[in-house]
Amino acid sequence: MQIILIHEKKLLNEWNITDEKKIILMPGRLTSWKGQELFIEAINLVKIELGYEAFHVVILGSDQGRDSYKEKLIKLTEKYNLTNQVKFIEHCKDMALAYKVSDIIVSASTEPEAFGRVAVEAQSMEKIIIASNIGGSNETILNEKTGLLFESGDAGSLSKKIIQAMTMDETSLELMGKEGRKNIIKKFNVEKMCFSTYSEYKRLLN
Repeated sequence: MQIILIHEKKLLNEWNITDEKKIILMPGRLTSWKGQELFIEAINLVKIELGYEAFHVVILGSDQGRDSYKEKLIKLTEKYNLTNQVKFIEHCKDMALAYKVSDIIVSASTEPEAFGRVAVEAQSMEKIIIASNIGGSNETILNEKTGLLFESGDAGSLSKKIIQAMTMDETSLELMGKEGRKNIIKKFNVEKMCFSTYSEYKRLLN
């Protein structure tokens, strides 16, 4: 346990987070359809609603050469006076630890993803996931039970879900986290996935 705490503290120091405020994590490469702009706009609305800096935001992912897009995101944080709250982190060697130290995970894709790995990873780590209501998230997340779905492309809708998650009591958050892990174990255990794959091949061949 002590070793785990040391690793957590080391990661938070790397992120330059030294207080007890909640951490909202948005993982994923920096590209427009992943919804980072929408996310920053929603964070601005959350800050206006709460009236104080109650949280840290970590946008975790590489721009993979899309320098102009990252610069656009940075300018957006400056426009909304969020530079003290929003941190851009390019890489993390231990994503499980990144999820562990975070309180809320966000996936704000503006285009449907066939699967949506972030939603599954967050639930497996017993963290509340907030995701757009398109693509794979509709199947991997049980809305209001294992996570929260917001109206795709709507910063206002996303901000309301973030505020909902931030104001939930610890017992409710813990329960949602446990339900999320149960959901993932139930849907994505190896035997079930192999059987589903076999069944699909059999259907196609027939």
